[in-house]
Amino acid sequence: MSRVTVLKTHQTFYCSLKGDIKLKTLADLFSDIIHRCKHGDRKAQESVYNLLAAKMFAVCLRYCHNHQEAEDVLHDGFMTVFTKINQFQHSGSFEGWVRRIFVNHALERYRNNAKIPVVEDIDNVDYLLAVPETAEEEEWAAYQLSETELLELIRQLPQQYKMVFNLYVVEGLSHKEISETLGIAEGTSRSNLLRARSILQKQVTDLVKSMSYKQQCK
Repeated sequence: MSRVTVLKTHQTFYCSLKGDIKLKTLADLFSDIIHRCKHGDRKAQESVYNLLAAKMFAVCLRYCHNHQEAEDVLHDGFMTVFTKINQFQHSGSFEGWVRRIFVNHALERYRNNAKIPVVEDIDNVDYLLAVPETAEEEEWAAYQLSETELLELIRQLPQQYKMVFNLYVVEGLSHKEISETLGIAEGTSRSNLLRARSILQKQVTDLVKSMSYKQQCK
């Protein structure tokens, strides 16, 4: 049996096959694996899972209520990936294509299991929503919180706020797109985003105060 050694250096893979050294980019490697997946190669499917499972599970956790639900979405998502992989046309990022499948599965589960409560529209809130994601990240970075701590705070949001926050901030959807995706009014999307940000700001402030107090007590 041929022995293949793969070494990763700055997104470049040096593949050694029977002593013949070939240079392959990450895109080339994925292209080969995807091609084999389209022909039902189980080892190639296992490679896709090993390469993307951790990232996709993080995506699932962003949208799901708990770890068990995230694991269910992870399983269903990969089933869809391998079932529909022939639809991938290599016109964009494979990882991006896979990510959209997982987000859609999480949204479908949410729509099937819960209804977003109607939140009264807040008049003239657009100016409060004008802070770009990068500005928020810079502001929260000033609090010296880790990415893990911030993600945990987001996961603790009420589900209806978390869904809108993730779709707007992480996925980059407009309020019109969110309203169509979740079946809610655009005003409700804006209101839920505003409340999500308000909750997060308070949580961040409280966490930082707690951290400062512990440091002073040392």
